[in-house]
Amino acid sequence: IEAMKPKNFKAEDVGGMIKKGKLDNPKQERLELRVDGTLCLRNRSWLPCYGDLRTLIMHESHKLKYSVHPGSDKMYQDMKKLYWWHNMKADIAPYVSKCLICLKVKAEHQKPSGLLVQHKTLSGSGTISP
Repeated sequence: IEAMKPKNFKAEDVGGMIKKGKLDNPKQERLELRVDGTLCLRNRSWLPCYGDLRTLIMHESHKLKYSVHPGSDKMYQDMKKLYWWHNMKADIAPYVSKCLICLKVKAEHQKPSGLLVQHKTLSGSGTISP
């Protein structure tokens, strides 16, 4: 609730996107005030850059029981249905890339690299060739 108070908005976060009245430019996307006092853009909750709010939302979205640590693209697609903030996709990618569980799982599924070895194979005539 504290994060949604206008005094805590940063100019670069909102940048004149709050609707003030009917005379606003209808072609320019604006944040709309909901009845509960939160701001939204196209029915998605706007998250201000306040404390660790965005990081907390990313953490909860990434470690959900049913999402199984999605990659950054999947996580962005899921989150953009509910939330919006400027450069959201750019914030999600580094967050996911630092997830220790994802890094460990990715490392376990990598094929070990080794020396390239030329194996001897059977040719069509049944002779072994290098």
